[in-house]
Amino acid sequence: QVQLVESGGGLVEPGGSLRLSCTTSGFNVADVTIGWFRQAPGKEREVVSVFKKEDGVVYYGDSLRDRFTMSRDSAKNTVYLQMHGGEPEDTAVYYCAADKTYSGPYDRFYAYWGQGTQVTVST
Repeated sequence: QVQLVESGGGLVEPGGSLRLSCTTSGFNVADVTIGWFRQAPGKEREVVSVFKKEDGVVYYGDSLRDRFTMSRDSAKNTVYLQMHGGEPEDTAVYYCAADKTYSGPYDRFYAYWGQGTQVTVST
């Protein structure tokens, strides 16, 4: 059974840092394309980063590369998303998602999803 479980969300002050984790079961993170998406209130879900299985390259959403870093630990079957310099615009529910191959940075291409974790950037 495929499962993705996010953790690490919470409240962070503007300029602060936060690390999210996504622990998986039912597959190994090295064998799939896996990424992070986020959805802010009233907005569509958007990609943050995707670890592409085909070439091992991490794709980042527009303007996010400088402040977000995605990493992978195959031994722990876990991927991470490190946020630096948090901005109020980063407030959203962050989701981990996976699929067998990389078809693009859009949520419709990902079959497996976690339940999400809330990140709030505020004073």
